[in-house]
Amino acid sequence: METAPLVTVLLAVWNGERYLGTAVASALRQTVTDLELLVVDDGSTDATPKILEDVRDPRLRVLRNEERSGL
Repeated sequence: METAPLVTVLLAVWNGERYLGTAVASALRQTVTDLELLVVDDGSTDATPKILEDVRDPRLRVLRNEERSGL
């Protein structure tokens, strides 16, 4: 049985390509290594999905809304 990570970092994004790479890298560089980064993409129409797709870190989980839902 797989155990849940000690920490979950939640990042909500909509058309955030400008800062997304930096934000993801920052979260994944934390000293606590037992974490998951959960990114909720709220229907972005920019390069956000591609940026997230290119991250090769098993601690990243992405949930994507097809349409923008807002908070």
